[in-house]
Amino acid sequence: MAYTSDQISVMDSIIARYPRKRSAIMPLLHYTQSIDGYITNDAIELIGKKLDLATAEVNAVSSFYTQYKTKPVGEYHVGICTNTLCAVMGGDLIFDSVKEHLGIENDGVTSDGKVSVEHIECNAACDYAPVVMVNWEFYDNQTVQSVKDLVDSARAGNPPAPTRGPKTLRTWKQNSAVLAGISDGLANEGVQAGDATLLGLKKAKGGA
Repeated sequence: MAYTSDQISVMDSIIARYPRKRSAIMPLLHYTQSIDGYITNDAIELIGKKLDLATAEVNAVSSFYTQYKTKPVGEYHVGICTNTLCAVMGGDLIFDSVKEHLGIENDGVTSDGKVSVEHIECNAACDYAPVVMVNWEFYDNQTVQSVKDLVDSARAGNPPAPTRGPKTLRTWKQNSAVLAGISDGLANEGVQAGDATLLGLKKAKGGA
């Protein structure tokens, strides 16, 4: 696709943050993903030109990190952890049940384009296992039913707020822009670190 002059201007402002412009490669990938919904060939070519890099270098980065997608995902992208602790606590059952509930497989997207599902190796939140992330926002201590309710609400356009973080779940494209370093003004909303995360620190300081 052809990017607008305003979008090109944002890309230039992202590049200007860095002493070496090639350092802007990851935020530029996030930014183009916030426009297109995934990493397109046009985006890779443009980023290469902007940063004086071969397209192969840009593609190597975009294909290495799983946050960059090579095909469209849902407006609400659900990552279900099935690593050891989450699996023991019910992650495997959640993953299988939600796929069946939505009628899709891993990396599949519902026919309305609203929800996609991805197996995640670790959501880095073992203290709240089993954990699900939607557009990289946390949903802690989940059950089969709570995740079914979550995806149903998302498809209806009324997803519940994340357990931690902003009070409103933003879309895949909106959160891709945040990952590019574009503030949505929600950084200080909601719970940042919950009691389970802070328990060790509390005990180290002599708390009960």
